Amino acid sequence: MRYFLIPLSLVLLLIFTLPSPVVASDDEQAFGACIEGLKDVARRQNLSEPLVSDVLGSLQHQQRVIELDRDQPEFRQSFSAYLSARVNDYRVRRGRELYRQHDELLDRLSSDYGVPGHYLVAFWGMETNFGSYLGAMPTLDSLATLACDPRRSAYFTDELMTALQLLARENLDPSSMRGSWAGAMGHMQFMPSSYLAHAVDGDGDGAIDLWNSVTDALTSAANYLANIGWQRGERWGREVRLPAGFPYIESGRSNTAALAHWRALGVRQTDGSALPQVDMLGSVIVPMGHRGPAFLVYANFDVVMEWNRSQAYAIAVGHLADRIAGGGGLAAPLPDVENAPSRRQILALQRGLIQAGFDPGEPDGILGPATRAAVRGWQAANGRIADGYPDPATLTSVSSDPSEPERHNDQ
Repeated sequence: MRYFLIPLSLVLLLIFTLPSPVVASDDEQAFGACIEGLKDVARRQNLSEPLVSDVLGSLQHQQRVIELDRDQPEFRQSFSAYLSARVNDYRVRRGRELYRQHDELLDRLSSDYGVPGHYLVAFWGMETNFGSYLGAMPTLDSLATLACDPRRSAYFTDELMTALQLLARENLDPSSMRGSWAGAMGHMQFMPSSYLAHAVDGDGDGAIDLWNSVTDALTSAANYLANIGWQRGERWGREVRLPAGFPYIESGRSNTAALAHWRALGVRQTDGSALPQVDMLGSVIVPMGHRGPAFLVYANFDVVMEWNRSQAYAIAVGHLADRIAGGGGLAAPLPDVENAPSRRQILALQRGLIQAGFDPGEPDGILGPATRAAVRGWQAANGRIADGYPDPATLTSVSSDPSEPERHNDQ
């Protein structure tokens, strides 16, 4: 057998000039398989073949969307940090300017839909900073990425199919559909299902354009809020002053009572005056516990939470609306806490509550109403102020993992 020596220079030339094999990542392979499944879903919903083959077939996985889904500010920031960042001097000043600029439109919408203009402007400010940033993520790619993620696959699959319907109904250009990482679009950040069901042609030009028509966007927001139950003539809630010895076990959105009940317990407005003597129901909520501000929230607060299921978001919308209408800042100081308990901490808390006989619902690492109620129950049973807030002492006492290394990092 004869051997031939190949010069090293030729070996290096071959290594660096031969084409590299293209190997799809696991995420890309899984996404490709998921898209094929989504095509089947679209065909079963009788969507046109061009939408199925050309549009769905061209979508790309967006890893940044998954990262943002796992790091939402409503879960990461404390209520103090969240509210301070969103209801600030700029937003109050700009909101008042835009309210005056669009006063005729807002007055008409208030008359037609029952939603006062300062609430619509507050939503506008919260969603896109009054239209200054509508989002740059490709909507269809974002929705497909989330539809192929197991955390909320069913919800985002429905939203993706609805977005495809919108493409056909509104003759939209897929490349121009850009918005938030979660697929929300336009000045008011409507999800596709809200766009399809509630968006209206406010300016009468024959098209519904939530990106380029402020009139369409604000009118659609008023229509949406009215459709999901906005109570004409009622406010969202108000900051209140709680008396010494207030029974915090009665706090929380699940504990609703007539205003007469709260008056009897000594709940007062922040200036010390009595609550209005009107026939309304409300709940006392203390998002930062007994050391932070307290709010008495009404039916329209629940409507705001239909728009966005974050309690912090709903309070921010209501407070910003009050400020735009001429109101002042909060009377109670916000506790100086930057970060909320982490998902890992809340998950350990939930498991500990279950072990102690208090039901927080399915452990998911999210501080929702059921978890707060379980915390209140544990606090009451252990002689603590039952405000439902997982302060460091509560986290330490209840956590199912006493060695949890992150316990104090967020407080």
